[in-house]
Amino acid sequence: MEVLVIFDNMVLVWLVLTVIFLIAEGLTFGLTTLWFALGSGFALLAALISLPVLVQIILFIIVSAASLLLLRPIVNGVLKVGRERTNADRVIGKTARVTETIENMQERGQVRLDGQVWTARSDSGERIERGREVIVLRISGVKLIVKPAPEGEQEVSPSGE
Repeated sequence: MEVLVIFDNMVLVWLVLTVIFLIAEGLTFGLTTLWFALGSGFALLAALISLPVLVQIILFIIVSAASLLLLRPIVNGVLKVGRERTNADRVIGKTARVTETIENMQERGQVRLDGQVWTARSDSGERIERGREVIVLRISGVKLIVKPAPEGEQEVSPSGE
C-alpha cells in the first residue's frame, strides 16, 4: 500500500510541477521555464510507468538540462527572443548627406536620410563638413553614429534621398 501512495504522490508531484512550469512560462514569455516543464513532463511519464523515484529525478535533470542546452539556441533563433527590431534599424548601412557640420565636441551635427533629418555624431570624433556623404554605422538613442563615406561612394541627392 505504501508503494501505491508514493507512486500516486510522485505522479501528482510531477503533474503539479509541469503545470507550474507551464504557467510560469506563459507569464514570462522568455523561454525560462519551458525546459523544466519538459523535464517534469518526462518525469511524469516515468512515474506513470512506475519507474523508481531516483530514475524520475535523474530523468527530470537530464531532460531539463539537455533541452536547455540543445533546444534553447534553436528556439531563440527561430523566435528571435530578446531581439526587438525597430523601423529605425533600416537606416544602418545607408548613405546620408550632412546638412549641418558634425562636431562632437560642440554636440552639433545633422544628416538627411530618406527625407528625414537626424541628429548625427561622428564615430571617430572627427569633424565632418556640411554636404559630405556619410555612412550610418549605428543608432545611439536618437542620434545616428556615422563615418565619412569613401570618395566615389554612390551619390545621394541633396535632400539625402
